[in-house]
Amino acid sequence: MNRIEVKILNKESIDQAEKLMVCAARLTQRGHQISCLDDFIKLYEKPYKRQTVANLVKLPHTTIQKFGIINIVVVGASRRFLTQITRHQNEVKYMSGSLQYSDYSEVEDFVIPYDLMGTGKEAEYLKQCSRSMKEYQELINAGVDNDSAGYCAPMGMRNILLISATPYQWKHMIHQRICRRNTKETRYVMLKIWEQLIIQNAELFYDCGPFCMSSGCEEGRMTCGKSIPAGLSPAEIIRIDFPKLSQNIILEEGDEDENTAH
Repeated sequence: MNRIEVKILNKESIDQAEKLMVCAARLTQRGHQISCLDDFIKLYEKPYKRQTVANLVKLPHTTIQKFGIINIVVVGASRRFLTQITRHQNEVKYMSGSLQYSDYSEVEDFVIPYDLMGTGKEAEYLKQCSRSMKEYQELINAGVDNDSAGYCAPMGMRNILLISATPYQWKHMIHQRICRRNTKETRYVMLKIWEQLIIQNAELFYDCGPFCMSSGCEEGRMTCGKSIPAGLSPAEIIRIDFPKLSQNIILEEGDEDENTAH
């Protein structure tokens, strides 16, 4: 899992989204002062303080956080992550490596589930993934199309995913998906994304934590019972909840088996 990488592809869009948020909020109160395009541009270019951004984020008027699109690429997460994150469809767009159009015959690269790391069961898991891909290869060799052969591909196979969303929707996805009720890989990826976003704009993305970080758990009887302390950064949550990644208790270097990939 520590080979999963995320990157914001258009960092400048975050500053633009912030500027539009401030402008949109001011527009609601100063519409009577705008009689021409020049008046609006002056409002749009008017300076503001960091505290202004922090104050606006706390408002219940979330529409002002929906101007601008942030594009992020996730490289190396599993297709299991793909199936989970793409449940978010409101104001979010995705593009992924396709089992229909791509030929994965030579691919032997799989994510090891976090809870398997360090258990001694990693090798057997990877062998099973490899067996599935051998079936895939045999079907391709027999003339079966990529799409049909793709049904053999294991959920653990690594993928490349491009996600495009508004600032508000990024916050909404992170808010829901870093809750400890989620699959650990999904939590880890979304924490890495939150880490990237908060580095770029702390005021806009500080409030992405799950319910338990600011109030109480809303899962009812399904609660994990392990609330995340308020004030922790994404990096701190990763360090606390994913200690195996820092200890390197996985076959990351492929030193156990030539078909091993993690």
